[in-house]
Amino acid sequence: MHNTHHAFNYIELPATDLSAMKTFYGNAFGWTFQDWGDTYVAIHGSGVEGGMDANSARKPCADGVLVILYSDDLEGSEKSVVDAGGLISVPAYGFPGGRRFHFTDPSGNELAIWTPE
Repeated sequence: MHNTHHAFNYIELPATDLSAMKTFYGNAFGWTFQDWGDTYVAIHGSGVEGGMDANSARKPCADGVLVILYSDDLEGSEKSVVDAGGLISVPAYGFPGGRRFHFTDPSGNELAIWTPE
């Protein structure tokens, strides 16, 4: 892990079902995981280090910070999300400089994926 002073370093998603979360993110994006006990999983291959915590006081929601992933193929990414069991919460839309859509994962966290114009 590369550590840069005051840079985003780690993203942690609350999880209600670690098995469902690993299956979803593995199938949708090809991420891999390392289990650390029964309630925590490290995420590898997402571009930034991260984890999923099933024992956190934080609860999954769509009202907090929005994590946004990058895609070279927005339609392909949307298909991967849907095929893996994710739900599209905001259909693809344009904004100055690109397009994006939002989705929820099996625990109810909302994330988005964007691509440039």
